[in-house]
Amino acid sequence: MVFTVLAVLISYLLGSVSFSILIAKWVKGIDIRNFGSGNAGATNTLRVLGKGPGITVFLLDIAKGVAAVFIGLYMAGGDWGPVLCGLAAIAGHNWPIWFGFKGGKGIATTVGVMATLAIIPTLIAGLVAILSIIITRFVSLGSLIFALLVPIFIWNFGDKPQSYVWAGMVICLLAFVRHRTNIVKLLQGKENKLGARKG
Repeated sequence: MVFTVLAVLISYLLGSVSFSILIAKWVKGIDIRNFGSGNAGATNTLRVLGKGPGITVFLLDIAKGVAAVFIGLYMAGGDWGPVLCGLAAIAGHNWPIWFGFKGGKGIATTVGVMATLAIIPTLIAGLVAILSIIITRFVSLGSLIFALLVPIFIWNFGDKPQSYVWAGMVICLLAFVRHRTNIVKLLQGKENKLGARKG
């Protein structure tokens, strides 16, 4: 039990390392949360700083999720250990203790977590999400589609533990809560498209 609590705490602290904030400060000397959409994530980094920093943030955020699951596997074990650590890393990304609890929306870290737990369902959901982004150019819509499909595909493909399905459902709920303003903008036709400059 002690190792599980410690593993979850470490995963949260790891998730709280916001690479978009750090890289924006290093590259431009700015707080990324004051520019673009105000979100401390890969998409806003891409819009504000360009492809290089945006891709770097995306990959590092994925790596956080992967690392958290492995921390859970080796320190806590069982079906729930890696799940709880993965969720803790996503929570850390969304509400980072190092940066005033104002972080991103957790999709890249979610990709890392779920790909480590269930690669095939996550890959299929990711391909559908990427296709939707290519067609519509709405990253937020693709992110929501990804979050919605992951638990469905885990449920229907393979023999993954029930805890992984629950993890997908919690992550889906978190994604929709974090994207609530984007959902409103999508419904109103005011959401920013990928590649479009913000006014």
